Amino acid sequence: MTDTVQKGARAAEPPGRQNILARFSRRMVDFAERWFPDAYVFVLLAVIFIAIGAMLHGGSPLAVSRAFGDGFWNLIPFTMQMALVAIGGYVVAMSPPVAAALRRLARVPRTGRGAVMFVGVLSILLSLVNWGLSLIFSGLLVKEIARRNDIRLDYRAAGAAGYLGLGCGFTLGITSSAAQLQANAASIPASLLPITGVIGFSDTILTWQNGVVTLAVILLSAAICWFTTPAPGQAKTAEDLGVTLGSDAIEPRKPTRPGDFLEFSPILTILVVALALGWLWQTFSSGNPLITLSGLNTYNFVFLLLGILLHWRPRSLIEAFAKAMPSVSGVLLQFPFYAGIAQILTKVQNPSGATLSDTIAHWFVGASANSTVFSYLVGMYSAVLGFFIPSAGGKWVIEAPYVMKAANEVGAHLGWTVMVYNIAETLPNFINPFWMLPLLGILGLKSKDLIGYTSVQFCIHFPVVMVLAAALMATFTYHPPVMP
Repeated sequence: MTDTVQKGARAAEPPGRQNILARFSRRMVDFAERWFPDAYVFVLLAVIFIAIGAMLHGGSPLAVSRAFGDGFWNLIPFTMQMALVAIGGYVVAMSPPVAAALRRLARVPRTGRGAVMFVGVLSILLSLVNWGLSLIFSGLLVKEIARRNDIRLDYRAAGAAGYLGLGCGFTLGITSSAAQLQANAASIPASLLPITGVIGFSDTILTWQNGVVTLAVILLSAAICWFTTPAPGQAKTAEDLGVTLGSDAIEPRKPTRPGDFLEFSPILTILVVALALGWLWQTFSSGNPLITLSGLNTYNFVFLLLGILLHWRPRSLIEAFAKAMPSVSGVLLQFPFYAGIAQILTKVQNPSGATLSDTIAHWFVGASANSTVFSYLVGMYSAVLGFFIPSAGGKWVIEAPYVMKAANEVGAHLGWTVMVYNIAETLPNFINPFWMLPLLGILGLKSKDLIGYTSVQFCIHFPVVMVLAAALMATFTYHPPVMP
């Protein structure tokens, strides 16, 4: 279809026939495209805003500056760990065996609408294991389904479904950066540890309450996918949108010189994996595998080994790793600034000895009649802030000092407070395209092509999960921080 025909088809869509959510989504897309800066700009604004706030609170400019510099590198180990979470998922998703599984899965749906719902549910399920795997695999799956000639797939709706794992799923699973950080004493900033202690997965993602939320999110997301997917006559395929569906596979290559032999041979792969088997056996035989995976180093080691094994030959892994690097640029650039912000919040004191974190925590306590109200306030606050700082782990380091201090004073369960944050924080991803970028690169689309659909997901999910998360707080009993 030519560009002229496409524009004509879009122009023929009467605005008056769109429902209120569709019109709202379109306005949000237009606003975002015109006014929304890069997420890095928001980080810089946050630094300036918090620094000014700390000075107005009574801290000296020199103290604020020193705190920013002192804290800037506090999250380096965690930054590297989270970057490898994304890279590990990407590398596994690009491996030849996974690509073969993807082609088989693409044959499962029988209709275009069923395909959109199938992609959405799979995206959420994969995100519970690895958000990088979910994002990349879902994008590749959408393209594979779009290559079929026997069904008419709305490429935009399917692409939006592939983003569900990042919009409402991944913080409920083992790649939740907030839950991972709190489960590892070595990852928790020194200023935060006395407030939160170590919070294991058994108090966060492995609770039955989180299972209830996860099931509700999956069912709600699937229903929205089903009812918002255009009928076959109105569906816009990849061809209609001018997207060329080329091959995503890593092209097999052959050595061109004697020195290339080991790059194209599985010998080193076999030896390295064999070397790691003893460690894996000893580590995972000692207890619950999910608890064992709560260690980010263990998690990343397992995924990297899986990627090495699935790619089989070093050359294939090298190429997949190189393709994964752009997906973590935002993490590497922004996380140090979040660490600096956290240091300002928790270390710069006014003449009375109170930090800005203390004051914000007292506000939460004063506004909370009980732990349920507190949970609702935390959820609302985290969702709003998440629109401007689209990074679950980095943003948690900013929020945790005062949110968890308030939780201790109110008597709210610390583990579920982390999960309330997780449940709320990810929802703005539906309308902030920061984490869409790797998916958009795979699909060959722009954020405006997906946000019309993801905004509907946001508008329906937000009130439902906010109330559910707050209500479930009443099922927990508070216990003080557990020190390592």
